[in-house]
Amino acid sequence: MMRKRKLRALFSVMLIMFLLVSLIGCGQKDKDDSESSGTSTKTESTFKAGTYTGVGKGNNGDIKVEVEVDDDSILAINVLEHNETKGLSDAAFDEIPNTVIEGQTLAVDTVSGATNSSNGLIEAITEALKAAGGDINELSKNKATNETAREDKEYTTDVVVIGAGGAGLAAAVSAHENGAKVIVLEKMPQPGGNTIISGAAYNAVDPVRQSKQGIEDSVDKHYTQTYEGGDMKGDPELVRTLVENAYPTLQWLEGLGMEFTDEVFTVLGGLWPRAHKPVKPLGTGYIETYMSYIEKSNDEIQVLVNTEAKELIVENDVVVGVKAEGKNGNVVVNAKSVVMAAGGFGANVDMRNEYNSLWPDLTNLKTTNHPGATGDGIAMGEQVEANLVGMEYIQLLPMGDPETGSLSGNIEQGVENRIFVNKDGNRFVDEGARRDVMTKALMEQSDQTMWVIVDKHSYPTGDTKNNFNESIDDLVAAGRAYKADTLEDLAKQIGVDSASFVKAVEGFNNAVDAGTDEFGRTLFDQKLDTAPFYAGARVPTVHHTMGGLQINTDAQVLNKEGQVIKGLYAAGEVTGGIHGTNRLGGNALADVNTFGRIAGQNAAIGK
Repeated sequence: MMRKRKLRALFSVMLIMFLLVSLIGCGQKDKDDSESSGTSTKTESTFKAGTYTGVGKGNNGDIKVEVEVDDDSILAINVLEHNETKGLSDAAFDEIPNTVIEGQTLAVDTVSGATNSSNGLIEAITEALKAAGGDINELSKNKATNETAREDKEYTTDVVVIGAGGAGLAAAVSAHENGAKVIVLEKMPQPGGNTIISGAAYNAVDPVRQSKQGIEDSVDKHYTQTYEGGDMKGDPELVRTLVENAYPTLQWLEGLGMEFTDEVFTVLGGLWPRAHKPVKPLGTGYIETYMSYIEKSNDEIQVLVNTEAKELIVENDVVVGVKAEGKNGNVVVNAKSVVMAAGGFGANVDMRNEYNSLWPDLTNLKTTNHPGATGDGIAMGEQVEANLVGMEYIQLLPMGDPETGSLSGNIEQGVENRIFVNKDGNRFVDEGARRDVMTKALMEQSDQTMWVIVDKHSYPTGDTKNNFNESIDDLVAAGRAYKADTLEDLAKQIGVDSASFVKAVEGFNNAVDAGTDEFGRTLFDQKLDTAPFYAGARVPTVHHTMGGLQINTDAQVLNKEGQVIKGLYAAGEVTGGIHGTNRLGGNALADVNTFGRIAGQNAAIGK
């Protein structure tokens, strides 16, 4: 009996051991199978948790960011250092980090109008995530994000302004000063339009500044140069309104806090030293001045970005509002008056080719304009029978960046102390002439390319900046400008004939002494005779469209019969009839601010 019990106990132990071995074996097999099939039950981390820095190349230098991650996600992105132009790059620094975090992806769009800053910021974030052990290929794929629920919105206000560039913001501020509540619709991600990326020169006859510099000028002279500079195709009454109100509007801007330097200068194609230079770079001063006022308006002025106007609302032959498309739904704004300030069509290749009759095909020419300058306001005006004038008058500029067509990288500081040479090293035009004259001459040169030549008089030190907030040392380091201690060395660097180049500079210097020039140039200042010497390449680019909606001196839009379209006003590059065939350099900022101010005032009072 005892023996049977012992045998049963031994059998039980053996059975238990067999079952344990079997279970262990199955577990190991399952593990082996899972590893061989690539479906390990272990979860791998996306990042090594921590905080990492990265550096990218922006428009004006390095952009440094700090990125915080945990094992699986991007938690925070902070911009530590950058030299990008304030106002111009703000939207990129606001939007891109948020979009990266929201989508957990590097597949994000650049911000229009701040492309270089956007690319530099994305590069810096990428470098930080790479340091965190992230799979950049995987992070660069588009990932589905939760879409914000669409919501249509309707507003009621006194004045609605289409476009948040210089003209639109001038109109908004002016309307508010005259008692109106205002809503501004801007299709781009940030305010600014072409104004914020412009050279920012503002023409006005200025008794105070000009007299201190010994410059004789008058409103009549400004009128004559503007009217005749456009081949007498502009509306004389509009030209007179512009030149008479340019200085009072400049004083109005100063009263709002805008600052200009003490000395006036001659801007490219301006024909006379009456251009005012803002203290802040590019056109940021104008936009910051207006936005500062708007921020203090207690929400009586609202600016809705990413909101594209589509159609004017008309009731009983009166324009009473705007239908628009917002980022997350349709937007309707009901108003007593509408100000159209949506800009020109320089960035719309099809549209400029449709109307161009004066230049060779413009398809392959780049533009100085921001991407939103596509003629939307002109199209909306046509829908309500607005008359169009001067649409064939498209201004090209001989000052485009060879790669981008933009104004950035231009090393000239003023008209009087620089020359142009072609790829053979020869001068070929009066460098103080009208813009169309200079551009036509450039288009006849080899590869339609020229070199702007300046010397130490323009850049006393390497950290001296051009009109686009770029130092000459940075431009040289980036290969966008060339520097030499002799003319012969500079000629070698830029690949032009040395003898011809030296002769061209000497010829200009002799003309400065004589006061006369073989090309008929009359605007001189100093010789090009002091090292270091600098050169920068430039090409033709589409700059300004002089045609658009016809307006009267009260900035009211006119129909095809010359009658006022009630409730509709317009200002800035969306209008036509002011500049004729050719706009003088420095007149655009005077135009957009002057007529923007007039449009806003009259829209507010219902004139």
